[in-house]
Amino acid sequence: MFLSIFDIFKIGIGPSSSHTMGPMVAAARFLDELRSLNAREPLGEGLRLGASLHGSLAFTGRGHATDRAVILGLMGFLPATIDPDKAEEKEAQLRREGVITLPGLPPLAFAPDTDLVFDYGPALPGHANGLILQARDADGALLISRTYYSIGGGFVVSAEELEAQRAGDDASPGETATRVPYPFRSAVEMLAMGSNSGLSIAEMKRANERIAHGEALDDKLDAIWAAMDGCIERGLRQDGILPGGLSVRRRASGIHRQLLAEQGRNLEQPHIINDWISIYAMAVNEENAAGGRVVTSPTNGAAGVVPAVIRYYRDHCRGASHEGIRDFLLVAAAIGGIIKYNASISGAEVGCQGEVGSASAMAAAGLCAALGGSNEQVENAAEIALEHHLGMTCDPARGLVQVPCIERNGLGAIKAVTAASLALRGDGKHFMPLDNCIETMRQTGIDMNLKYKETSTGGLAVNLPEC
Repeated sequence: MFLSIFDIFKIGIGPSSSHTMGPMVAAARFLDELRSLNAREPLGEGLRLGASLHGSLAFTGRGHATDRAVILGLMGFLPATIDPDKAEEKEAQLRREGVITLPGLPPLAFAPDTDLVFDYGPALPGHANGLILQARDADGALLISRTYYSIGGGFVVSAEELEAQRAGDDASPGETATRVPYPFRSAVEMLAMGSNSGLSIAEMKRANERIAHGEALDDKLDAIWAAMDGCIERGLRQDGILPGGLSVRRRASGIHRQLLAEQGRNLEQPHIINDWISIYAMAVNEENAAGGRVVTSPTNGAAGVVPAVIRYYRDHCRGASHEGIRDFLLVAAAIGGIIKYNASISGAEVGCQGEVGSASAMAAAGLCAALGGSNEQVENAAEIALEHHLGMTCDPARGLVQVPCIERNGLGAIKAVTAASLALRGDGKHFMPLDNCIETMRQTGIDMNLKYKETSTGGLAVNLPEC
């Protein structure tokens, strides 16, 4: 099994990897199919596009900007390269004119207010995050209809691809057929391969990644960290109210100013390090909530945990190094890949245990490795962090990735640091294996009531202040 680090860590935009980035990617894929059809036989004039959102994409789509993501995707934008200013201008033009003009296609009629439908009925059969995209000719006859599922972390599969995967005939999204030297699918396999080879988890993951990325690997790792750190810095500078109607105020920058003012004045409490870790995470998730540029880690809703713990490592840990940051990312991605392969990183599928829980496990493992932990200690760190997120629901207020998501990332980062520290105090031997913990998360997600899986129909989402 080979899921690249650059599939786990993808640069994109907020507020959601599954509800914003994924639908945008699905729309772009649909355009590619239309272009292929048009190249074989011209489709003619008078084409009209249609889109419908189902399951969690419908229930929380407005708060997650899913409708806007589909619109922009159908206009040719992609998460990794989108220019927000240009996107806003083009969207306004579409709403005025109702026509999309793109290279390789005839004009496409699309009126967002009528041609994009939020379907609040039963979810589509493949996954909680489903969308259907269609094109009809001038007479209204259906030319093409495609069903896509956004399965978490920005990963997208068609209905046909999902069926093939479940039948065992295809690789998971992001997983390639590339032959790598250490194709571990589980923590048990990872530890066994490490023991047999004498290599660390970071060294094995690096060897795997070099097959695909060669000598460019380090530059690409540095680019991922630069995007994460840049997001923290932007979040620490911004004040004001987050969009969406909840009137949630950005807090990371204000707390940051307080912490800076207290330095050198003997005002610091011993637990102040938790405040630093929290604001790093909150800064990222406030940027995400505002639709800013973030890195899936492994999702947007959990995007603050890994960057926060890396920033903690770099700025607060003795012996921190640039190479340590690279190892951190490699190990975190290795753990994230195992979790995604054996369970899920989708809040709509297993609740927030799959998002912040997975991110915390990844960050704990990465920090443990960067601080010199053995393979066994790294596995233990990941298990501790994940175990103490089991059962966590995904119940965002009004479908916005703000309450409880922003603070939850701060606490996930703190748990990750604690888990790594506990693991480093031991010898790697522990009662509950990581693989068993991952399987528990999968089973818990199956049993979890739908209202607690990113539908905003239960939990904190329905217990809001009356004012």
